[in-house]
Amino acid sequence: MNGVTGRMGLNQHLVRSIVAVRKQGGVALVNGDRVMPDPILVGRDESRLRAIAEAHGLSRLTTDLEAAFADPADAIYFDATLTSLRAANVRRAIAHGKHVYCEKPLAADSREALDLACRAANAGVKHGVVQDKLFLPGIRKLRRLIDDGFFGRILSVRGEFGYWVFEGDWGQPAQRPSWNYRKEAGGGIISDMFAHWRYVLDHLFGEVTAVQCIGATHIPRRVDEGGHSYDATAEDAAYGTFRLAGPHGEIIAQFNSSWAVRVYRDELLSIQVDGTHGSGVAGLRECRTQPRTSTPRAVWNPDVPNPLDFYADWRDVPDDREYDNAFKVQWEMFLRHVVSDEPYIHDFYEGAKGVQLSELALKSWDEGRWIDVPPLARPTGR
Repeated sequence: MNGVTGRMGLNQHLVRSIVAVRKQGGVALVNGDRVMPDPILVGRDESRLRAIAEAHGLSRLTTDLEAAFADPADAIYFDATLTSLRAANVRRAIAHGKHVYCEKPLAADSREALDLACRAANAGVKHGVVQDKLFLPGIRKLRRLIDDGFFGRILSVRGEFGYWVFEGDWGQPAQRPSWNYRKEAGGGIISDMFAHWRYVLDHLFGEVTAVQCIGATHIPRRVDEGGHSYDATAEDAAYGTFRLAGPHGEIIAQFNSSWAVRVYRDELLSIQVDGTHGSGVAGLRECRTQPRTSTPRAVWNPDVPNPLDFYADWRDVPDDREYDNAFKVQWEMFLRHVVSDEPYIHDFYEGAKGVQLSELALKSWDEGRWIDVPPLARPTGR
């Protein structure tokens, strides 16, 4: 596991996924066996690695990635390092015959992402990319509504994501690393978030066929981890519109993504779906619906106080199970895929599609126009 000293690598992937799997006694397989992950932690700072290992009952760590690759007993390579380093690390892992699971974005551009998919196919290794939003409780409830036909014909999707990331210059430390705001280091909210919106839109509503996007660097100067002021060279907000090929006709989707917005909604992520038979609003954990039979008759009259409580006729979608951590769920799926060849669709090809959308969104912003999103040919090897 490379990159576990970072926020996501430590909290979501190591502690809440792999350590949690070990505490539950491994991952159950269909044949009754259990697979127990035995991680070796990789990074540049041995003291930090040792502190993390000791805190979570682990013993194996190294600052030598090549030595870790050389051990045939370690069958899977996981990467949560900087985006700018990921593709090179993954190429080395594939060359050593490792199965690979990694954070998104998979690579800096779609050509490189497809090259990694080709290399993995040629090497015969299994591969996966994090697509955690699909396994959030709120999104899984939304998926259930779609599968049950609750919405009728889906017309539109509206997403709001983000929060205020402190500038770091008045006592509140920033919640995100400074490289996120440096284009030269692979930063920017478009490359960070549009890969998420691609798999959410594709898997829930329909393939993305076109994108229109404008980005902005609302906060031009920030303070880094060392207390030094720096120029933000990457965008901290993006406003995207997407055309989707839905099962019953075109669907229009909009997503606002921002690290410079103060939250006035129930959760940091909110997705509203409007259809002919009803509407739904999903967050990270909750999902609420309003069928057409409960839709209030709204009348525009700004001259009198509004008589309606627009929240009153929405109903919670009940939990139909106990929902586990979204990252842990996908880790278990990938481990079962590697060990017992269970089906797994969240591969490098899916990761390349996310990179493609980010790439084309940046092009749309640069050229000020709609950009078509052509289908990507699935790599099968050479």
